[in-house]
Amino acid sequence: MKIVEFLQPDAVVDDLTGTSAQAVLTGLSRPLAASHKLDAQRLLETLLEREKLGSTGIGDGVAIPHAKVPGLPVLMASFGRSKAGVDFKAIDGKPTFLFFSLFAPENSAGAHLKALARISRIFKSPAFRESIMKAKDSAEIYRLIEGEDGKY
Repeated sequence: MKIVEFLQPDAVVDDLTGTSAQAVLTGLSRPLAASHKLDAQRLLETLLEREKLGSTGIGDGVAIPHAKVPGLPVLMASFGRSKAGVDFKAIDGKPTFLFFSLFAPENSAGAHLKALARISRIFKSPAFRESIMKAKDSAEIYRLIEGEDGKY
């Protein structure tokens, strides 16, 4: 499974301006909802419900908010970069800059877990995270993700 199978270029946000977790999750939900004709509020609510179970901030400036959405036909994702950083209650207590949201159909446990593992793997690299932070726009961010995804 490749990330580019469920992340489209129009779902990459190069400058999330929200300063709270909810604002960031809203910023991640909107482009995906627009491109797939989904309800942005419903996507946001599923992510907020998941965050109540514990932060999806995995540390090193990365968060992978994810949720299962009833009626969703396929796995889909959005990516956002916050240049300022957000307190996302990450496990290391540091600000989060890179957000990869993942939405999965309700009964897709295997695909959901494989996607989470793949996202986690590529964002483990400090050099890759730094290149994403330095990217000039969303098109460059997408190309960097696509390139890193192709290495595995």
